[in-house]
Amino acid sequence: MFHYLKFFHYFLTIFIGCACLLLANHFIWLGFFLFVGIYVLGDALLGDDISTPTLTHQRLLNVLLYSALPIALIMLTIAMWLVTPYEWSIMTNISAAIHYDLVAAKAETAPWQLAIAVLFCAFLLAGAATVVGHELVHRLRSKFAVSMGRWLLSLSFDANFSIEHVYNHHAKVATKDDPVTAPRGRNVYAHVVRALIGTNMSAWQIESKRLARKNQSLLSYHNAYLRGWMMTACWLALAFVLANWQGVLFFSAIGIMAKLLLEVVNYMEHYGLVRDPKQPVKPKHSWNSNRKISCWAMFNLPRHSHHHAQGALPFEKLKPMEDSPEMISGYISTIGIVLIPPLWFKLMQPKLDHWDSHFANERELEILREQAKEQPQNFIGMLLY
Repeated sequence: MFHYLKFFHYFLTIFIGCACLLLANHFIWLGFFLFVGIYVLGDALLGDDISTPTLTHQRLLNVLLYSALPIALIMLTIAMWLVTPYEWSIMTNISAAIHYDLVAAKAETAPWQLAIAVLFCAFLLAGAATVVGHELVHRLRSKFAVSMGRWLLSLSFDANFSIEHVYNHHAKVATKDDPVTAPRGRNVYAHVVRALIGTNMSAWQIESKRLARKNQSLLSYHNAYLRGWMMTACWLALAFVLANWQGVLFFSAIGIMAKLLLEVVNYMEHYGLVRDPKQPVKPKHSWNSNRKISCWAMFNLPRHSHHHAQGALPFEKLKPMEDSPEMISGYISTIGIVLIPPLWFKLMQPKLDHWDSHFANERELEILREQAKEQPQNFIGMLLY
């Protein structure tokens, strides 16, 4: 039973997060640092999860996944409460029940605390919506699963991840044609900009070719890329109903920040790795992590090496792949390191050297030599690379 329950713990974290957002004021930053502490210290102290249990209760696993949408919406509704100009009578009733004035706490919440709330909600949304959405859009045999995944991803302005990620990233990972694989020497800030542009261009091109094959109009409801943005527009309309233009801005900030987090994660999952496009994707073409808290919170997404070797495999069947290239640490810790490029480059260099000597074949080493010749040599060029 533990191997089912361990995947529920992220929803407990979201519950704590929702409580802190509801209580507002100083509870926001206290909750955020508690959240970060749980994942950083948990990954550092609890070690790896290398278990490979056989989980057969599919209904229970589906409850885990499909409950993500209502949970994410509850969290975002509470976030809208922080900025709404309207009076919500339910908050007065809750205040009376818990003997804590939620309305007064909201009024006393400072702008800097709202800024932390954006980051806090983005992390919560990334876990509940982006991670689960990623899992569901890979289930191509189920239109319902893919649709649910797209609705989840649209909360972070990224429904079209379902197009680019499944049909381009998984086919072209670790090659120059994959917009989310960063070459060595590129910093995360330059890469995120390139990835945002590249993934949208890729998704549009993929959908354009699909519609051309079916003789369907590009500017029509048949266009899944356009429908993806319509999904996000629906959520923005709901934010407007709940909290006027303040809600639209706050929702947008949370969603965009969650999307940026996704691209940071993509960066650290594939940084510096290369592959001959003529060769199949192998576990060595992704950085792997088996840290317990990260794996439990993200439905085994950190077991990324196996995920790329067998993209259609459901999360509960992913194996630890202990002989795969290993990420610096758990996901939250590594995100912090990535955001400091000099530190990231310093810590990654030994891992890249190890990959070159233990995993790379001759063609991959040749690709790396070609990439090295293309790197800019001046300081400004390195910043933009």
